[in-house]
Amino acid sequence: MQFEHRMELFACTASSDFAAKVVKEMNKIRPSDEAPLHLGKTEVVHFSDGEFQPAYVESVRGATVFIIQSTYPPTDNLMELLLFIDAAKRASADKVIAVMPYFGWARQDRKDKPRVSIGAKLVANLLKAAGADRVMTCDLHAGQIQGFFDFPVDHMYASKVFVPYILDMKLKNLSIAAPDMGGAKRANVYAKDLACPVIICHKTRTKANVVGSITAIGDIEGRDIVIVDDMIDTAGTLCKAAEVLMDKGAASVRACATHPVLSGKAYDNIAASALKEVLVTDTIPLRAGADTSKITVVSMAATFARIIDKVYRYEPISGEFTY
Repeated sequence: MQFEHRMELFACTASSDFAAKVVKEMNKIRPSDEAPLHLGKTEVVHFSDGEFQPAYVESVRGATVFIIQSTYPPTDNLMELLLFIDAAKRASADKVIAVMPYFGWARQDRKDKPRVSIGAKLVANLLKAAGADRVMTCDLHAGQIQGFFDFPVDHMYASKVFVPYILDMKLKNLSIAAPDMGGAKRANVYAKDLACPVIICHKTRTKANVVGSITAIGDIEGRDIVIVDDMIDTAGTLCKAAEVLMDKGAASVRACATHPVLSGKAYDNIAASALKEVLVTDTIPLRAGADTSKITVVSMAATFARIIDKVYRYEPISGEFTY
């Protein structure tokens, strides 16, 4: 009897909507003679003490299993992904691939002061211990995190969807800005693709999530500026940078950031800021009922669909991992 190589896709709780969009995009690119894909059935049993037990309702034996989950807070999202990986391996899946549109704990990529953990490395170890064979993710906070893994990491970039969107704006005096020195490389790559100048912002912090001051370096007067970053958390840096740029004579300030973590008063901060528009992707869902009047979502579902399909078919994917 011939062994059938097959794909199974599953969504964890936090990324069920994004996973549904990925499956929809995958069905658009699959050959017509192949059966349509669907999200596999799962269940999560919750106990009164907060413990939970994920389970697959259908067989995964011998399958290449893709499990889609962004690991933004709370920690339950990471734990649920780990348990689903473990369950798939114990159910005799051939390969288990963790599709993590947003890789949480990525800001903890080094010891920046004594006696702290390196959370990103710990998460990489946990994924390996659970049984993951591969990870797919997008716009890591620090690219070197790929080296924390002892198996393949497919690291894609949201610039694939942001650059065309920015071009369609047809801004007359476009400049790209980095919100801090750490984002200079990302800003330079965007500026190269968009053939425009770069502005660098330098910030100081009094403590985590609290911005002290920001200064801007570059030609700002009369420019339509787009600040690029990998994530928005409290939006403090972003809103402060927009204020500084407008005070220095910018014609307009927009932003694009891959992961809308948007914690605390972030939505209110953006709504009340000098920002004209904020572009984000759907790697993390927006908070229901929040003020999103200035926020535009650009989907990464088609990009993830292409990568998943190519990995499953053992096709080259190197062309997907350039800005």
